[in-house]
Amino acid sequence: MQAIILAAGMGKRLKDITDNQTKCMVKVNGKPIINHTLDIISQYPLDRIIIVIGYKGDKLREYLGESYNNIPIHYIENKIYDTTNNIYSLSLTKDMFQEDDTILLESDILFEKNIFDKLWNDDNKNTALVDKYESWMDGTVVEIDSSCNIVNFISKDDFNFNNIENYYKTINIYKFTKDFISNKYIPFLEAYCKSHGHNEFYEQVLKIITYLDKNNIKVCKITDGDKWYEIDNKQDLNNAETIFSYSPEKYQNRYGGYWRFPKLIDFCYLVNPYFPSEKMENEFKCNFSTLLRQYPSGLKTQNILAARMFNCNENNIVVGNGAAEIINALISFLGNKKLGVVYPTFEEYPNRINKENIVKIFTKDHNFRYNVSLLKEQSDKYDNLLLINPDNPSGNFIEKEDVLELLDFLHTKNKFLILDESFLDFAYTDKNISLLENDIINKYPNLIIIKSISKSYGIPGIRLGVMVSSNEDIINNTIKRLSIWNINSYAEFFLQIFDKYKDTYIQACKTIIQERELLYKNLSEINFLDVLESKANYFLCKVNNIDIDYLSQYLLDRNILIKDCSNKLGFDNEPYIRIAVKNREENQLLIDSLKSLQ
Repeated sequence: MQAIILAAGMGKRLKDITDNQTKCMVKVNGKPIINHTLDIISQYPLDRIIIVIGYKGDKLREYLGESYNNIPIHYIENKIYDTTNNIYSLSLTKDMFQEDDTILLESDILFEKNIFDKLWNDDNKNTALVDKYESWMDGTVVEIDSSCNIVNFISKDDFNFNNIENYYKTINIYKFTKDFISNKYIPFLEAYCKSHGHNEFYEQVLKIITYLDKNNIKVCKITDGDKWYEIDNKQDLNNAETIFSYSPEKYQNRYGGYWRFPKLIDFCYLVNPYFPSEKMENEFKCNFSTLLRQYPSGLKTQNILAARMFNCNENNIVVGNGAAEIINALISFLGNKKLGVVYPTFEEYPNRINKENIVKIFTKDHNFRYNVSLLKEQSDKYDNLLLINPDNPSGNFIEKEDVLELLDFLHTKNKFLILDESFLDFAYTDKNISLLENDIINKYPNLIIIKSISKSYGIPGIRLGVMVSSNEDIINNTIKRLSIWNINSYAEFFLQIFDKYKDTYIQACKTIIQERELLYKNLSEINFLDVLESKANYFLCKVNNIDIDYLSQYLLDRNILIKDCSNKLGFDNEPYIRIAVKNREENQLLIDSLKSLQ
């Protein structure tokens, strides 16, 4: 058995990274791609490795030398790499190609050993490694039959997004027999190059062979959890470094975008999995094209829509591109005042203010419980107060009558209360606990309510949040800091149609509460976790008798991402994690993984 690696390309889409080196020498987490590949395949009984070089090929040859782990390397040079494609590079190997059974690889693929092992041990003679198609994938896709035969190679022109459930992405690693190479592939390759030239892809030949006889090439499917990535551009490189770092911190530092990692189950971000409903999603789909091509309304219209959604005066509400935009605008206005913040906290608020203007309030309760008395006791130290209710990350909750008592107290002292109710809808659904009422808003000009719509309404992708206050200065100064088109048409459409789905939303919150209670019960049975009670859609847990880094890594290896809070201010480096409440199936996967560590 031999291996052929195609490594002649210029890697133009990686821009300056490949100015002085070929693409396969680009480092992923400090190690060149070619080393990732050779370290794996050299563990198998290969007689030789053939590498087709071109752009900066002399550097690659000098770097690798004439063997790798005692396996000889033979180099074949594509001197016209800049005007040809990989079909020509492969054609240059035809004499050596047909001398033995061959593993064919492209040099820009990162993959784990178990993936290569599956191909090596696959009983089928001519096999393509494939993965179920996902949105992040680009390049050759195939359709297969029930016997795992490739029945069609789908070109870009023929790609149909309505048919993606039937598509598999080739990983660009193949295993061919000497007989197939000599008697089928090489003759068709020569004929194809003669009629179509050299600026094509070698898969075109496989497509023709498959079209003539659908029993030529079978697929070897990788499974969930098998990691691979094709690196074409800087975004691919960034994604690959995250995947192959095996580091929970790497994922958390991306602050989202996890749709690029579809196998990942995200217990880190706090989003309602039960809303929007399928019907609401379908209404979005029906209007997708129109919304894509039309400008959103200006901010004034958005405020009218949001006022209807929250049953308040349109002059008392401001819509933001997520709560984060409003927080930034508000804090920049109030930033020359001392802001009281209970720690640990949601750090978007203190991150927007000068450190010297933050008054840190710590509770002495080991479960991070606190009440209005503590906040009132500290009032001489701050000008304004932040209260996140339920609290993030502790889940602490202060009842409405107590918040009103605090609000009244601060009003007498001419201090603002910034009340974040982003998680309030998860606390109860059978009683009115929000201060977002016209009578309260109008009575207390020192009240500023902020609410993230992204979290409880399950739409973080379209970015929505609101601020409500009867204080004209606060409203007007916040508006001045926002763009007239600060939210997009999809966000506006959500505000427009929400009333039709209000009852569905309430039921979704009830379901989350039910799942929260069940998850609390199950987490409490894990012998290395102390679980804090919560009125939000997450739990703060102290980790005992097990290393928190090991726990986070163990779960990530099972595609489960949790939030490590131990390095946040207020935890004193004590090992705490935050776990979101997901749907029943995902919650159970988490519990099963945790139980396996007991």
